[in-house]
Amino acid sequence: MLKESILKMLKLENLVSNLTGFVETRIELMKLEVKEDLAKAIARIALFIIIGFIVTLFILLISMAIAYKIGESTGVFGGFAIVAGFYLILAVVLVICRDAIRDTLEKRLSENLKQKKK
Repeated sequence: MLKESILKMLKLENLVSNLTGFVETRIELMKLEVKEDLAKAIARIALFIIIGFIVTLFILLISMAIAYKIGESTGVFGGFAIVAGFYLILAVVLVICRDAIRDTLEKRLSENLKQKKK
C-alpha cells in the first residue's frame, strides 16, 4: 500500500516536472519569437528611414533643377515661386484629404498585420 502511494506520488512529481519544463520551454520560445519580431521591425524602420532620406534628397534636388529650368524663362525667383506654389497646392490637397488617406493607410496596415499573424 505504501509502495503504491509512493509510486503514484512519484508519477505525479514527474508529471509536474514535465509540465514545468514544458512551460519554461514555451516561455523561452516566446522570448525568442519576440526578439526575432523586434529585430525585423527595427530593420524595417531603419530601411524606411534610409529610403525616406534618399527620396527626400531626390525630391529636393529635382525641385531645384525644375525651378532653375523654369527660371530660365521667368527668372530665378519666378521659377522657385512656381515650384513652391506647386508644393503649397500639394500640401493643401493632402490636408483636405487627410482623413481618407489615414483611413486607407489604417486599413492596409491592419490587413498586413492580420496576414502576418496567420
